[in-house]
Amino acid sequence: MFVGIDDEAVGVIVRQSNDLPWKVIDPVNAGAAHAVAYFRNIAAQHWWMGTSRSFKLEGKREQPAHLHIEVREVSIATATPPAKAETAVFSVLGAASLCHFLNDMMQALLPAVYPILQGNFTLSFAQVGILTFVYQLTASLLQPFIGAYTDRRPMPYSLPAGMASSMLGLITLAYAPSYEVLLIGGVLLGIGSSIFHPETSRIARLASGGSHGLAQSLFQVGGNFGSAVGPLAAAFIILPRGQDGLAWFALAALAGMIILTALGRWYKKNGHAGRPKAGAAARHSTLSRKKVSAVMAVLIALLFSKYIYLAAFTSYYIFYLMEKFGLSTQHAQVYQFVFFGAVAAGTIAGGPIGDRLGRKLVIWVSILGVLPFTLLLPHVGLVPTVALSAVIGFVLASAFPAIVVYGQELMPGRVGMVSGLFFGFIFGIGGIGAAMLGALADWKGIIFVFDVCAFLPAVGVLAIFLPNVRELKS
Repeated sequence: MFVGIDDEAVGVIVRQSNDLPWKVIDPVNAGAAHAVAYFRNIAAQHWWMGTSRSFKLEGKREQPAHLHIEVREVSIATATPPAKAETAVFSVLGAASLCHFLNDMMQALLPAVYPILQGNFTLSFAQVGILTFVYQLTASLLQPFIGAYTDRRPMPYSLPAGMASSMLGLITLAYAPSYEVLLIGGVLLGIGSSIFHPETSRIARLASGGSHGLAQSLFQVGGNFGSAVGPLAAAFIILPRGQDGLAWFALAALAGMIILTALGRWYKKNGHAGRPKAGAAARHSTLSRKKVSAVMAVLIALLFSKYIYLAAFTSYYIFYLMEKFGLSTQHAQVYQFVFFGAVAAGTIAGGPIGDRLGRKLVIWVSILGVLPFTLLLPHVGLVPTVALSAVIGFVLASAFPAIVVYGQELMPGRVGMVSGLFFGFIFGIGGIGAAMLGALADWKGIIFVFDVCAFLPAVGVLAIFLPNVRELKS
């Protein structure tokens, strides 16, 4: 039957015979008041089910306890009580998505305030580049190592510690007296992001209730909105106040710490904080280590093509519209917002579609399938360009949730490492790709950049080498 101590449900207890004590055999999540009680007769394989009017459990958790219970209604059945269906914990997923929003918003503030920092410290472009490099080095390269470490030694409260690092980074950047201190602030901000992504992605999977794609979509869309809001927050909050305005966002980090502490408590309370059992599978049971490595390389190549192309839109789409169609900056920004909105919608859709139709199909269609649209875009007018950009953004964005979950299914014992590898890679390749495309634009022009990038989705043909993980499971 369900029992509780201090009005908190702690488990199901049974008594095998009249002279044996009641014993807690399984934890449950149930309210104490008017809980459903199960009395099991082991010999007859019967269950008596009733609604309790009141009950009291005396004794300590680790010792035999005495139960006093008053049962209002009782019925008998020969079947076991119905199993509770595994469902997604949307409160946890919502909290993870909100924290992703806060994290990525704070991360987006640093490049948004480069003009302020450059003016305050008379920085050269090389110094700005070094600051970017130091930040991205810690924010991207550390992620898979942190994920691999916590795969072996789960740390449920590392999440608020990571957010605390981001908060210290913002405060350091806000009051930095020298360029060297700016670099320290960039490192602290990057460390916070490195801890956040692999661990929160793990929590999203644990709270998915089996709908892993949906959970990743909900988690990732928070980050998409955060990255989009960051520059706007910098324009309306930091620019009027100057460099010191960065400190205001320490309040956002503090809110994130509170929420992440609650997520860490959920993580630990639900039994996920223990070390994995010896011999637990680190990779897919039917695939060799060599095959898994080859498939991971294919996924990295697909991410490379996707995020280099997205870097063109993120960094240079406004300039493309202004040069090709003579638009003002304001009008070009509106059309870029259309693209970002489509990316957010695609991120939400990609995960559930992968849950239903299979992740390999989503990966295949979302990268190779977008090729006709990318090839057509440089050769049409303004209205078709905006429409095509929305289609491209939606379809391309649907790939990432599917790729992350596909990688996690390939290596079920390395969820943190896989998440850190993918999130870190896309972060790093986005920055490198933007720099490469900027150099190409200086050399050949911004329109040439979009002409060349149009062929990148052809890399999606590599998806033919991906095994169907769903069929392998069955």
